[in-house]
Order: sequence, then structure tokens, then C-alpha cells
Amino acid sequence: MVDEQRNRRFWMETAIIFAAWAVFGLLLANQSYVQAALGGRQMPVVTALRPGLLEAFLWALTTLVIFWLARRFPLEKGRVFRGIAVHLVSAVLIALARSGVMVVLPWYVEWIRPRIFGPQFWGTSSQNFLFYALLLGIAHLVLYYRRYREREQAAEQLARGLTEARLQALKMQLQPHFLFNTLNAISALIPAEAKPARRMVARLGDLLRTTLEHEATQEVTLREELAFLEPYLEIEQARMEDRLTVVMNIAPETLDARVPHLILQPLVENAVRHGIAARIEPGTVEISASRGPDDRFLQLEIRNDGRGPNRNNERDLEASPRRGVGLTNIRSRLEQLYGGEHRFTLENQAGGGVLVRISIPFRRAERPAP
Repeated sequence: MVDEQRNRRFWMETAIIFAAWAVFGLLLANQSYVQAALGGRQMPVVTALRPGLLEAFLWALTTLVIFWLARRFPLEKGRVFRGIAVHLVSAVLIALARSGVMVVLPWYVEWIRPRIFGPQFWGTSSQNFLFYALLLGIAHLVLYYRRYREREQAAEQLARGLTEARLQALKMQLQPHFLFNTLNAISALIPAEAKPARRMVARLGDLLRTTLEHEATQEVTLREELAFLEPYLEIEQARMEDRLTVVMNIAPETLDARVPHLILQPLVENAVRHGIAARIEPGTVEISASRGPDDRFLQLEIRNDGRGPNRNNERDLEASPRRGVGLTNIRSRLEQLYGGEHRFTLENQAGGGVLVRISIPFRRAERPAP
């Protein structure tokens, strides 16, 4: 689908370029015809058309090359000097190539007057360099507009996905105050000596309250995400007792990094549900956060030492109805937030268990003004 859209866009762009230069060639032909008429000479239409259309055809081919070079070597932050060097060399090479073509063509086309390479090159170099600069500017305008439209479409998709998530959350919430009041009532009915049960109800209330408070949030700090994960882990450890061990390996410098909200909890839940709860033996879930090798990326890993994913593992993850659990939803959110700058993998470990690895750009959250 993507290749088909790219091919359609390429042929559309090529057609527009040739059409625009065809108009330019017709204007040149009209100019030659009018000048001949003013000078008292009768010029056949074909004779007037041929030079203009030939010039237009050569410039159309040149434009395709310049547009390709603009996409391949854009003049943008971090690559300006390399781009300038490439385009200076390209402008000279294109000017040489155009002069060479005009010198060789008279050997095969009789109505083109013979030319000598030196005078042809120096006589048209200023025009060639000027046209190269103009076409390079147009190519960058097209490139920036296309990127703007892609970002705008991605923002629209993100907003549409957020709206759908809100609607789904509203359907699940019913009345939040009623839910919290009910939990408080249940907690009051539990005997005072049953402290673990009361603790679980309280942590469940904390988990639900945090979910509702951040319902419209796309990104939070890793510190906040781990704080949200804490009540869920406490509930699971109380439920599974000694069968679940949680190990945290969080680099301190990553705590202020921005991460998608609700990205860890569904993956940790999947690790517990598929790797630990599905067996009798105790197991370990390890959560890690570190900077990438070049410090540009944040690496998040969720690992369990239970059974590895079978063919139905991803399908099981997708089948959960709760928001944010589906693997497709997680991938979609990462794609919308970070585009091609993220990596998301789910793989078996050699010694058993599953490793989920997420790599996203490291962006430190802005601290609130004091």
C-alpha cells in the first residue's frame, strides 16, 4: 500500500514537472515566432516549436534529478554543509552534462546548429546555476510541505485515537465516584484484622484513581509511570504471594525522561499473566530502563523467566478488552508519537521467558517553574 502510494506520487510529480516545462517550451516557441514575424520573416510553427520543446524536455529531466538530490541531500539542520557541498558539485556536473548534450545532439539532429563545448558551457553556466538554485528551492518547498502534511495527518490520527480511547474509558468508568464509594464501603466491611485485604482494596482504588486522573495524558515521566505501576505490582504480589518477584533496574538519569502513559503496566501485566501466573513455580519479572549507546534513546525492557511466547502469544495479548493492553494498540501509539524513531520487539529468551524491548527518543521532561 505504501509502495503504491509512493509510485502514484512519483508519477504525479513527474507529470506535473513535464507539464510545467511544456508550458515553458510553448512560451519560448511563441516568443521565437513573434520575433520572426516582427522582423518580417515567416517562420513555420514546427520550426518555432522544436527548440523550445527540446529545451523544456532537457530541463524537465534535469528537474527530476534535482528533486531527487533535494530529497537525498536536504538542506536541513545538522546536514547543511554536506548538502551545500553536494549541490555545488551537482550544479557543476549538470551544467557540464547539459553542455555536452547540446554539443553531441547536432551530430544526430540536423536542425540543431553545431556548438563548441567551451563557449557552450561558459555561455550557459550562469543560466544553468540560476535555474539549479531556483529548482532546488522549489524542491525544498515541496519537501517541507509534504512533511508538514504528514505531521498534520499523524496529529489528526493521534487525536482521533485519543478520542476513541476516551470514549472507551467513559463506557468502562460508569460513575467514578460511585465506584470509589463502593470500594470504600467494601473496605469498611472487611474486618480490621484482615489488613492485607484492606490494603489490596486501597491499592486498587489508587490504581483506578491514577488511571482516571491521567486519562487525557499522552506522555508522563518515567518516574510517574513507575509510580502508577507500583499499586498494580503490589496487588499482584499480594495475590500471588511468594510466586512473584519483581526486580527493578532503573538508571537514575532516566527517571525524568518522557514515556507514553500506560506503556509499562499492560506489558508487565502480560509478563505476569503469561510467564508467571500460568505455572506453579515462582518466577521473576525484571523491569529495566537505561540510556542507549549514543544517549539519544531511552531503552525500556520487561523480561520474565516463565514460558516463552507461542504462536498465540501475540493473539492473547490482542484479545484482552482493556484499553492499552493490545499489542496493536501499543505499536500504534508508539508509531503515532515517535514515527520511525522507535523500536518495539517481543522475543523468546534462550533460557526461557520473554523479553519486550522498547527504544524511544530520550526527551527529558521540562521541570515546572518554581
